[in-house]
Amino acid sequence: MSIFRVTGFNRLVVEVVSDGLTFFAMGLVLMTALALPSFQITASGEFNQVGDYAITFLDRYGNEIGRRGIRTDDSNELATLPEYLVNAALATEDRRFYEHFGIDIVGISRAMVTNVRAKSLVEGGSTITQQLAKNLFLTSERTITRKLHEAFLALWLESQYSKDEILKLYFDRAYMGGGNFGVAAAAEYYFGKKVQNISLAEAAMLAGLFKAPTKYAPHIDLAAARGRAGDVLTNMVQAGFMTEGQVTDARLSPASPIERLEDTESPNYFLDWAFIEVKDIIKDYPAGTAFVVRTTVDPVLQKHAENSIASMLREEGEAYSVTQGAMVVLDPRGAVRAMVGGNDYGKSQFNRATSPTRQPGSSFKPFVYATALETGKFGPKTIITDAPICIGDWCPKNYGRSYAGRVTLKNALTRSINTVPVRLSQATGRQPIADLAKKMGIQNDFPVTRSLALGVISVSVMDMASSYAVFANGGFKAKAFGISRVTTLRGDVVFDAKKQPAPERVLKPETVLGINEMLRSVVTSGTGRRAQVPGTPAAGKTGTTQSYRDAWFAGYTGNYVAAIWYGNDDYTKTNNLTGGRLPAQTWQKFMSYAHSNIKIADLIGAEFERIAVDQNTQQVSDDNTPLLVRPPTLTEGAGEKLRGLERKLDDMLLMIVGPPAAASSELQPPSPLG
Repeated sequence: MSIFRVTGFNRLVVEVVSDGLTFFAMGLVLMTALALPSFQITASGEFNQVGDYAITFLDRYGNEIGRRGIRTDDSNELATLPEYLVNAALATEDRRFYEHFGIDIVGISRAMVTNVRAKSLVEGGSTITQQLAKNLFLTSERTITRKLHEAFLALWLESQYSKDEILKLYFDRAYMGGGNFGVAAAAEYYFGKKVQNISLAEAAMLAGLFKAPTKYAPHIDLAAARGRAGDVLTNMVQAGFMTEGQVTDARLSPASPIERLEDTESPNYFLDWAFIEVKDIIKDYPAGTAFVVRTTVDPVLQKHAENSIASMLREEGEAYSVTQGAMVVLDPRGAVRAMVGGNDYGKSQFNRATSPTRQPGSSFKPFVYATALETGKFGPKTIITDAPICIGDWCPKNYGRSYAGRVTLKNALTRSINTVPVRLSQATGRQPIADLAKKMGIQNDFPVTRSLALGVISVSVMDMASSYAVFANGGFKAKAFGISRVTTLRGDVVFDAKKQPAPERVLKPETVLGINEMLRSVVTSGTGRRAQVPGTPAAGKTGTTQSYRDAWFAGYTGNYVAAIWYGNDDYTKTNNLTGGRLPAQTWQKFMSYAHSNIKIADLIGAEFERIAVDQNTQQVSDDNTPLLVRPPTLTEGAGEKLRGLERKLDDMLLMIVGPPAAASSELQPPSPLG
């Protein structure tokens, strides 16, 4: 082994080289260990989800009514973006982007010197590739480990993608404030125009958002956003992309964001619910995907439903010690035409229309009567005894503490007698009643107790409307739905309600005929008289719960179904409010408006007298005050023809004068459903 012995100067060299190789090997092992999490991230092949989908909602006629989730648009190629927007981002975020390999050693060194001189962090050294690595794979935590992962991932991105592809991903994935991801979505949100049509001043403001989108978002702090845009313009001059003369106009006329007042006018309770519904439809698509959703909501009816609840609470709420109301309006197939989830969305976003937490009281009785009629042993004219009854130690009483003796089922339901449905539940069994309620539309679970016949369960306003729609449409299931069509931003159809299977029959035609006859009587001569709509075959049922905590009216015509609830969020009792008061009055107010200027549909089993209305004569109420009249509505075919004509005229205009200087982003809506 003597041949391996080294002495003198040679020993010193060998020791240094040996130690160097040892530390180098240890460094490689350490770097590999640190890089392993990064390798695992890239091995999955999946990017960070941006947190949610981007949904643009349209009403049934194709007009935008609001948005939910994040806003994103990755449909624009890099070559179509304005050159000064690209240059503004490069000048501000990474001037050596096309020269480095993902990590800019020169830039990092320059940033370190600048920060040391300033004795504070005034300049960052992260490249666009590193920022993209963070956006795609990492979180925003400020740790050394995250920075190391960011560096490794930046090198991986540079090896997998071209520079232009990295820049395209950066422009599409960067968060720009206000729930917007990407420059295209931000341009539409802040300036109301396509990204291709933004000005230099607007491009500078957008480029300034990459550093701190929340701090420099123009709708949060316009002065800060303009100051940052000025810095971006200076960077463009210093980087040689533009001269001072070329940016002068942008400095003198800084960008201004558009006002977004329409967000407060949106049917927000409906949109919150529809957003949950549509996410179930598109659950197989990756989060961050953008969709256009055609809904079933009618903007005219929606606005009047909101006004009906708000005005009733404003005028009568204090007298009855009631602070909240909710309403759901469907067509007989189940399409949601309006939804009111509370008195003021700005104060409370809790949706009382979809939350199954309130007892329906006597408005549940039609389920009991329908179960009896389904057996074929009972009908509206069947005689039954109204007399005291006890099941164990439970002895339900009538509202007036009196009994009528022998009555027909029709008379018992008209007067909302309590003992009769309890007797019917004994005859049919309580489980069949619960089963039928489930089949008709009550979705939440509830205990089958002896008080079931009197509505001592928890339901939602929406489920009550869906269930009553079965009576209105002839006996078919009518699960409430608010989505008629879903497409991607590129127009690919994801869902079309027209292609859904036909609804199943839930009730026999004879049962529907009998129930409609009885519930029509409730409105004409029973507890729901305040819900009468002249010239319209209205039918329905009132409901009032123990201690007057809940007041309901659920009813329908041949055209619409609506369920209305009033109460207090803390379950405190109202001042003797019954379903025949504010709920029935609100229902009548809404339905009178909804049925003006439309063809009144028949309702099987419900007799009514049509009223010929002169459209040229002002309609008035009993006290001679003018009645609100619904404006005439275009048919589906007429609306489609007008939209087609509008598109042709737009095409002709483009051929004549060319594209506008700042055209706004347009969505081509799909055809409406119904």
